[in-house]
Parts: sequence; structure tokens; C-alpha cells
Amino acid sequence: MVATEECRFGSAGELQSCPAAFPEAGLGLSLVSLYCAGMWEGQAAMAAETVLSHRGPPEVLSEADLEEVAQRKPRPELSLRGCLHKARCSTSAAKSLLFRFLPFLRWLPRYPVKDWLLGDIASGFSVGIMHLPQGLAYALLAGLPPVTGLYSSFYPVFLYFFFGTSRHNSVGPFAVISVMIGSLTDSLLPSENFMESVNGSNVTINEAQRDAARVELVATITVLTGIFQVALGLLQFGFVVTYLSDPLVRGYTTAASVHVLVSQLKNVFGVSVGEYSGPLSMFMTIIEICKKLPETNVGTLVTAIIAMVAIFIVKELNHKFAAKLPMPIPIELITIIISTGISYGVNLKDKFGISVVGNIPSGLKPPVAPNVSYFGQVVGNAFAIAVVGYAICISLGKIFALKHGYKVDSNQELIALGLCNFLGGFFQCFAISCSMSRSLVQESTGGNSQVAGVIASLVILVTILKIGELFRDLPKAILAAIIIINLKGMFKQFTDLRTLWKSNRVDLMVWIVTFVATLLLNLDIGLGASVAFSLLTVIFRTQLPHYSILGRISNTEVYRDVAEYQMAQEIPGVKIFRSSSTLYFANVELYADALKKKSGINVDRLIEKKKKAIKKLKKQQKKVEKERAKRKKDMEDGHNGPGIAVIELSKVEGSTPPKPTLRSLGLPQPSFHAVILDFSSVSFVDTVSIKILKNIFKDFNEIEVDVYIASCPVLVLAQLERGNFFSSDITKHSFFPSVNDAVLHTTSQRRQAPVDLSTRM
Repeated sequence: MVATEECRFGSAGELQSCPAAFPEAGLGLSLVSLYCAGMWEGQAAMAAETVLSHRGPPEVLSEADLEEVAQRKPRPELSLRGCLHKARCSTSAAKSLLFRFLPFLRWLPRYPVKDWLLGDIASGFSVGIMHLPQGLAYALLAGLPPVTGLYSSFYPVFLYFFFGTSRHNSVGPFAVISVMIGSLTDSLLPSENFMESVNGSNVTINEAQRDAARVELVATITVLTGIFQVALGLLQFGFVVTYLSDPLVRGYTTAASVHVLVSQLKNVFGVSVGEYSGPLSMFMTIIEICKKLPETNVGTLVTAIIAMVAIFIVKELNHKFAAKLPMPIPIELITIIISTGISYGVNLKDKFGISVVGNIPSGLKPPVAPNVSYFGQVVGNAFAIAVVGYAICISLGKIFALKHGYKVDSNQELIALGLCNFLGGFFQCFAISCSMSRSLVQESTGGNSQVAGVIASLVILVTILKIGELFRDLPKAILAAIIIINLKGMFKQFTDLRTLWKSNRVDLMVWIVTFVATLLLNLDIGLGASVAFSLLTVIFRTQLPHYSILGRISNTEVYRDVAEYQMAQEIPGVKIFRSSSTLYFANVELYADALKKKSGINVDRLIEKKKKAIKKLKKQQKKVEKERAKRKKDMEDGHNGPGIAVIELSKVEGSTPPKPTLRSLGLPQPSFHAVILDFSSVSFVDTVSIKILKNIFKDFNEIEVDVYIASCPVLVLAQLERGNFFSSDITKHSFFPSVNDAVLHTTSQRRQAPVDLSTRM
């Protein structure tokens, strides 16, 4: 038996009765209600759809209406109590802080030994083998004894294990940082300062004294570099690297690689040249090398060429057969071992005059405090090294993190790099960064964590303690060859010119200016000039944005530039204006000028004409009033009663004269009645832009055109409130959430205007 009567529901939708529903099943009202409730919900939904279908178009809300309807929350005010509450120390906060500054505590307890350990060991040995020749070579590049390169390949690499967040970055000596340090040592402590006479006639350079002074200077620079990096990291200033755009960094490193190449030509040709610093120093070095080409040491040149050819060929084979080789062939280490053996066996230094590395002391040195008297001389250079080193490190870290699906903390990376430099400076290290070649080897040979870095540092430690002294007969030409071949990747960045020419000419200009400035002005001044030019391009782009008049695409609520879209049609009587940039003191006046120009009328000229016409009208009214007053006085002097003329005069004087309009003044009227400013691209406003916006409202109201603002972000709206932008003349009823809402409002206001006028008549 099935129920034939309808079920009854209460006002809240509850089931009140359902007669004889499934009686034979013994189902009570509580179970039947589940079935019938679904019926009631369906009926309610149908009723709601019916109501909605009979409703009119949705109501257009201004920002003032929207704040009432949506109940905008007041902005929270910062208080000392709230700040102290957030800074309150707790166990969880202390633990989080500890894990943040010592990231290894988070991942090391969960380290998958079976899956990662073998790969990290193989990767560590591969990277350690690369550290040895590169450390020796980059120390030579920095103008320091070779052993400092080994120190810089040990201490920072070991410390990064505790503080770093990148699993694949290989920190240590880097060519660009080394050449920046080398240019500084050449300028502050040139070899000419350490000349001494031997036997009263021969003048030689006291290399031991020079090297000791340079090590002290560079250790001070390294400590100061670390202080800058740690301070910026603690202040959450990791974003400072964003001011070094990718075209700027690539142009700078390419120019730095040219500096590196030029600095090693003396070791390739076996000639001695002066040490130049400052602007045009690189070109002076090139000129002197060219003058001394007849003095080339043939043995040194042949050694360098053979080493470069061998290293280049094997590196190309490593790249071509990377998938088949378990690890890259360590050609640099092999070259160093073979050349050292040949140099020792044949005695290349005495027989052919080939310059060799010299004594490499074994063992570790005790920490030495930096010479703070150098701080004032090197503070600018240390900051530049800090920023460039971090920029290279974080860019590589983000590449590997994106590839392997983990996150790199930019501020912690800054702190980690700073601590590596700060602590390393006490142990005669020079400033370090990350090497692309070593990082790629660390990743490709199975490295999964910084355990590989620890293994690499242990390889260098063994070298420092036992093996390093064996390389005293290593020809410097071999190290120069290693440096030059490793510049290949940087020189490939010249292909950026073709790519940027097709994609973005402004970035191309930044790349070229950075490259040329760094070549001409040297590395320190060139970097500052490059950053300044890059920021100027941003300012120029915001000062000269794209201004457009928008039109609606037919049968949509989409508005696009009428100059770019054929189907975009202007709304009759409405000008919708948009800028592609935000508004601030540098471009807001240009914004106002572009708006008036795009509107198609000379707003300022029309306002001037209106003022002159009103002034003329007032003069005429004063003249009429004087004549009326004279007639009234004459009538009173003639003892006449108040006649009709007096009564009419009193009527005119008692009424408010109508406000003059463009039509009543006989002036041309604009072809539009409203201007809508699309603020979707505006991210902030300042006091100057607020003042100019007020003037825009005032000027267009003078010519009887209403001004509305659409798509204004809430943050900008709050800034306008704090800047006292709103008044009795400018209210939030002139602001709308979207351009389409503003268009609907102004068109509806226009349709109501004739109705209101007829009602008043």
C-alpha cells in the first residue's frame, strides 16, 4: 500500500505528517521523514528558482553600498601588547626557531640511509675531486696563495651542511667572486708595495710578505661579507636579490668571465704585467699583454694549450656520454697529477722558466681575528660580493629545488652563506658562493643531500693534511687552463642577446648596459651602475605606461582596448580610461594629461572659457543690479508707491539664480557625460597621486562630466581614506567593484535624468 495523500511540512521544512506511508513495512515517521525531506527540498529549490526567474536585473552596488552589504571589517591596529604577544617565547616557538636556523636537525633524523647514502658518498668524492683543482685555480685568480683555495673548499662546505636548505648546491670558490676579490687585492695591495732590493741592485717582490698582507685583507673582506649576509638574512631581507634581475646577473657574470679570461692571459703566455685597478683596468692589462707578446714563454704557452685541449675534449665527452658514465671523468684532477709529475721529473721551472705554484703548507692554521682597520676601505666591495654571491647561490638552489620538489628558504640561505663566510674568514678563507659545474656534478652523480658536501670537505681535508704539499711543482699555466675552460658555460650566455632581442628589448638593454659597464668600470662600480640602470628602466616603464580607452565586447561584460580589438565598442556617452601602471608621484601628472588627451576635448581650455564666461555674466548681472537699484531710488525720490516693477524686482532678488551651465553660457558641451577610471592595475597611491585625483574629479565636474572609479583594490581604497580623499563632493558612491557595474550605474543615471527633469517641470 502506497500513500496517496500529500505529506505536510512545517515552515522549517520538518515533516509533520505522512499518512499511511509504507505501513506494511512498519516504517515510522522518523524514517519516512528522510524520504519526504528530499521531496520538500526539491519543491523548495523549484520555488526558489521560480522567484529568481521573476526578479529583475541584479542591483548595482557602489563601494559604499558594498561596505554595508558585505560588512567590511575594520583594519586591525598594531599595538605593543599584540606585538609582545606574537614575540612571546614558548616551547613550540623555540623548537621552530631552532629547526629554522639549523635545518639539518629536521631532515637528518629522517635520513634514508639505504636509499641515499651510497649516492651521497659517490657524489661527495666526485665533487671533492673537482674542489681540489678549482680551489687551487680560484685562489690564483684571487691573487692569494693556493692553500687558501683549499681552506675555502673545506670550511664553508662543511659549515653549509648545518645551516643550508638546498640539498644540491655545492658551495665553495667561484670564479666571479674570486675575480672580484682579485681586483680588490690588486688595487689595495699591489705588488709594487712589496718591492725590495737584493744586493743593492736587483729589485724583486717579497712574495711572502705580499701574500701574508693579502690573506689578512681578504680574510677581513670575507668576514665583513658574512656579516652583511647574516644581517640581511636576520632582517628578512632575502628579497634584496630581486633587484638583481636575471638579465642583469647574466650580463654581469658574462662580463666577469671576460675579466677572468684577461687576468689569466699572463699565466698562459708566461709574461709579467702590472696590476691595474679601477675603470678601464682590464683594457690597460690587455694593452700591456699585447706589448709583451714577443716575451712569451713558449714552454708555458705550449703547456697551457695542451692542457686546455685535453680538458675541453674530455669535458665534451663527459657531457655527451653523461647517461652512460657512472661519474664524470675527473680530467682536471688527472691533468694536475700528470702535469705535476712531469714538472717535478723534468724540472720545468729551471729548464724552461715555467712558473709553478710553489710551497703549499700542510695542516690547518689556527683562527686569526680580522683586521678591522680595513673595514672602512672595503665596506662597499664586501656588500657587492655579499649580494652577488647570494644571487648566484639562491638562483641555483631554486632551480634544483623546483626540479626535485623541495623548498629552499631564501632568508635561511642568506644566513647560511653568511655564516660560512663569517666563520671561514677567521681561518684564512676567501668569500665563496655556489658553482654551477660542481652543483651539476653533485646532482648527476647521485647526490641527494648535503651529506655529499661533508664527504667532499673530508676529501679536501685529507688533501690539506697530507697531499697538498705534493703539488708545489704544479705549473700555474695548468691552473689557468682549468679556469679558462670552466668559463665555457658563462660565455654561452652570449646567446641571451638573440633570445632577448626576440622577447624583450628592455631586458636586452639591461643585459648590454650591464655587460659594457662591468667591462669599462670594473666589477664593483660596474655592478652599482648596472643596478641603477635596471631600476631606472622600471621607473621609465611606470612613467610611460600604456594608456587606453576601453570598449565592451558585444554580448559580454568584458572590456578591452578599442585600439587593439575590433569588436570592442565604446559605450555611448561614457569614456573608460585605463593605465597599465600604478599611480605615484612620478607618473600621476602624466596620467591626468593622458586622460584629458584621450577624452578628445581640451578640458583645461574649456574650463578657462567657462570661467571667463561666468566672469562676464557676473559683470552683466552687477550692471543690471545697479540699474535696478538706480530705478528704485528714482521711484522712491518721486514719492511713487511700490509699483509692478518694484514687486518684480523683489521677486527676482528673493530667488536663487540658476547655476550657469555650458549650454546656458553658449559653450560647447562634451560628447560624453561620464568618465570611468579603471583602477585594476593600481596597487598603491601616495599623497601626490591623491591630490591629482582630486583635481581630476574637480576638473571634469567643472565641464559637467561625472567621474567614477572602478575595480579599485581594497588596499588602495584604504589608502585613499587615510589620505582624506573622500569629502562631500567625492564619496564612495563614485566607486564600483567592476567596470561593468560603473557602466550600468552611469547609463541608468542617464536614463533617469530626463524623467527627473520632466517631474520637476
